[in-house]
Amino acid sequence: MKVSETMRIAWEAILKNKIRSFLTMLGIIIGVAAVIIMVAISAGTEATIQEEITSLGSNLLFVQGSFVRMGPGGGGSQSGGLIYDDAIAVQDQVDGVAAVVVEQNTTQTIKTGTTQLDEVEIVGSSPGLPSVRDLEIAEGRYFNDQDVERKQKVAVLGYTLAQELFGDENPVGQYVTVGSTKLAVIGVMAEKGSVGGTDFDARLYIPITVVFQKFTPSQFARIMGDRVFQITVEAEEDANIDDVITQINLLLVKRHELTLDTADFTVTTQSDIIDTRESTTAAFRNLLAWVAGVSLIVGGIGIMNIMLVSVTERTREIGIRQSVGATPDDIRLQFLIEALLLSIVGGLIGIIVGVGGSYLFSTFSEDMRTVVSVSSILLAFGSAAVVGAFFGYYPANQAAKLDPIEALRYE
Repeated sequence: MKVSETMRIAWEAILKNKIRSFLTMLGIIIGVAAVIIMVAISAGTEATIQEEITSLGSNLLFVQGSFVRMGPGGGGSQSGGLIYDDAIAVQDQVDGVAAVVVEQNTTQTIKTGTTQLDEVEIVGSSPGLPSVRDLEIAEGRYFNDQDVERKQKVAVLGYTLAQELFGDENPVGQYVTVGSTKLAVIGVMAEKGSVGGTDFDARLYIPITVVFQKFTPSQFARIMGDRVFQITVEAEEDANIDDVITQINLLLVKRHELTLDTADFTVTTQSDIIDTRESTTAAFRNLLAWVAGVSLIVGGIGIMNIMLVSVTERTREIGIRQSVGATPDDIRLQFLIEALLLSIVGGLIGIIVGVGGSYLFSTFSEDMRTVVSVSSILLAFGSAAVVGAFFGYYPANQAAKLDPIEALRYE
């Protein structure tokens, strides 16, 4: 028999029991749709992470302090971490550095008039923060080197924070009280949004020296040095990033009188952060893909089960076909094509459901972005076809093995 004729017969057999055929395909539909949606969510998350990290600026290195156990050889860094002078040393002594910015965070209560906000993030920084972190000033200005050197009590408000404190009024020229310190507002940041879990619009920025003077937790901390949470280094565009990292590591371990194995700081790049977060996302994606794969296997078992039932129901039909000249290969091909059609049609419906579901997730969820990839569609559809062929072969082979005489006698 021609393959086209065999496909026609198989298709007619499927259409004879539309409800049963649809229920048989349901597992394949769910499996294919699940693979596409899960991969789309994962790809969307990875794209969002990459955009968020790169939106902080380009060619950035993040030097963060950690704490090591006190002991011989600890030198001036026995309590661990970074100090303000480390940033100055990196700026002056490392080749390929365009700018260096320090950050030291704390949380304080802010008051202005009758408005009070608790647990507001206060960021003490150096003047280069807006350019290095790709931040813009909407009104007024950012503090400069002179403000930092003279420990001027000035502040720049994040976009949302300015609205919460002053509403529609212009904050520039007004005052806010941070803890017990009164600060003059000299600027307002443009809207930035949240990046990596940090809401840049809800922050208040002040000179790093004011943080050291007013918000350092103890006199002991001042004796050990002005601690900073992070040093952000912007490398020059044509600089070799690995070379810059090596210079920073060697400089800081020398300053801290430590070794590279006992360093009380870490240097990471934007790529490192992206890779770390994407690896977590990839692990989650793989887990969900396995769950979706189980749905495909369950769908394949359903196809095999229904095909075995179909062979039993059509035993007499098989006997008649054999008696008029159909070979075992013809019978096997007919039932195998029928199983493949079930899985392929189910796969096509699953693609429609998966792409549509991904679009709905992205449309109705503000925090969830989806990116449908062609590779995920091909993977899901290919898996569905393989499952149909694998689980459809056994029933097809059973049909081909039927004895013509016994099949004709079957009632």
